[in-house]
Amino acid sequence: MKEEISPWESSNVKDYKKISKKFGIKPVPDNPELKENLYFRRNLIFGHRDFDKFLKDWKNNKKTSVLTGIMPSGPMHLGHKMTVDQCVWYQDKGLDTYVLIADIEASLTRGLSLKKSRKNAIQEYLANWMALGLDLDKTEVYAQSNRSVPYYRLASLLSKDTTLAEMNAIYGNLEPEKITSTLTQASDVLHLQLDDYKGNHRVLVPVGVDQDPHLRFIRDLAPKKDLMKPASTVHKLIPGLTGGKMSSSKKTSYIGLNDKPKDAEKKIDNAVTGGRVSLDEQKKKGGKPEECMVFTLFKYYFEENDEELEKRKKKCLNGDLFCGECKQCLKERVSKFMKELKEKREEALNEIDVEKIFEEENR
Repeated sequence: MKEEISPWESSNVKDYKKISKKFGIKPVPDNPELKENLYFRRNLIFGHRDFDKFLKDWKNNKKTSVLTGIMPSGPMHLGHKMTVDQCVWYQDKGLDTYVLIADIEASLTRGLSLKKSRKNAIQEYLANWMALGLDLDKTEVYAQSNRSVPYYRLASLLSKDTTLAEMNAIYGNLEPEKITSTLTQASDVLHLQLDDYKGNHRVLVPVGVDQDPHLRFIRDLAPKKDLMKPASTVHKLIPGLTGGKMSSSKKTSYIGLNDKPKDAEKKIDNAVTGGRVSLDEQKKKGGKPEECMVFTLFKYYFEENDEELEKRKKKCLNGDLFCGECKQCLKERVSKFMKELKEKREEALNEIDVEKIFEEENR
């Protein structure tokens, strides 16, 4: 099977080893301190680019930053939660955190107006990010559409340092709007190193494997501007509830963070499982947890305890756990999570200074 990844379309990766070998993604360093993070511990963050150098700079108290972005083109769902959780974890460790709102990219590549993308960024994304633990007082949030002059200057000058052939080799054939979007995103990652901002330092960008093409492109550009190559960690993509890709255009494939609990429960009821065709066969042959979207949600988000997760897996494999029981447990945990998130989200909406985020910068 040919593995393809695209930053503009939902990707469905089956063989992460093949992807890593093809694109030069290195295994995550064996660092005991990282094991406290569930995503590292369970190999859900499976690879990196210069993360070892970032960890060294961080340990030696050199300047470091973590940057990630909000693509406000559709509903925020559980697939997006991994990136937020990682940023919150780094922020709790004391790292400077930057969150960009990709309203220009949403307009150019997804056809949204700036007004619509900004509204979506606040109500659908940033409020949920805060509900998930992001401390806005310790985060610099900015929109692509109103960053200051040095940022735009860099985006323009980066066009001198690449060719259409080089971009096509990474992305395939690009329309003009995607070329502009790609250079804007390169400036998002690199501009923090300019003297007008934080100066030369190591920037970490946690990404899903579908966004790795952007990092490869940006890392090629950085030395041409005498800037450090950004580091990245690369995480797996959670598959859709119905099997295959999780896509914002297919509502049954994801649980949206703004969904009602009853709607989330219905989606879980209809999720693809690793169960057999009958209870008798399940008892005899056991289930297939690694092919089960219900078990996947436990693995990614809804079972913090590794021993309990392993017990659930073994019971399924031994035919001692049935899909209905497993789904019911998941529904209870998801409903509790959704209700608590809603309360925190509503509080967050009252705290967000929208005018400050979208005001013109005069730097």
